[in-house]
Amino acid sequence: MTTTALVTGAARGFGLALTAALVARGDTVVVDGRDAAALAAATADLPGPGTVVAVPGDLTDAAHRGALHVAVRRAGGLDLLVHNAGTLGPSPLPRLAELAPHAFADLWETNVAAPLALTRLLLPFLRTGPAGTVVTLSSDAAVEAYPGWGGYGATKAALDQLAAVLGAEEPGLRVYAFDPGDMRTDMHQRAFPGEDISDRPEPATVVPALLGLLRQRPPSGRHRAADLLEATR
Repeated sequence: MTTTALVTGAARGFGLALTAALVARGDTVVVDGRDAAALAAATADLPGPGTVVAVPGDLTDAAHRGALHVAVRRAGGLDLLVHNAGTLGPSPLPRLAELAPHAFADLWETNVAAPLALTRLLLPFLRTGPAGTVVTLSSDAAVEAYPGWGGYGATKAALDQLAAVLGAEEPGLRVYAFDPGDMRTDMHQRAFPGEDISDRPEPATVVPALLGLLRQRPPSGRHRAADLLEATR
């Protein structure tokens, strides 16, 4: 059964890899990203029977969230909402004693407030279908204490809690906080400037873990890609 999905931050990395997989299986995928040219170039010719609807913009902008709402309505509804877009914050990663208040405010607005606002806007669509699902991208920084990762980790911990509460409040939906683990992405490179991160897995190798989770539809909760992939071996 094909679905309609919305994947934020789909111009590169895990968002693009997931979009490619959804298009390959025939889904309609609404995507967004801040860089209109990069989003168009990345998603214009993805192979498969599915369809991509690109809506460039910044998720912290209410007008852009409204444009996504319009795109979803024109697509006929929404089955899957994936909050992939996010920001790392300053690079190199500062210790909490050096984390500027405005930098943390920007992290919070992008990683927590904007996903919540978009979810609230799209909940009516998600509630109408038989398999409405929300996925938030988590991180081990949400549950582990890594020096320098306090600001980013705090926002991911908050997003985990929002996902947990939403799952409790919306029993008709499935709400998953999905931790993909380390990946070879631009964001991860910014976390380790000047270091070689070629040993990290490509995002496309992590996508099957999320697709398997969506296929199995366990109760709402937090899931690690490493555990999901291990269970299939």
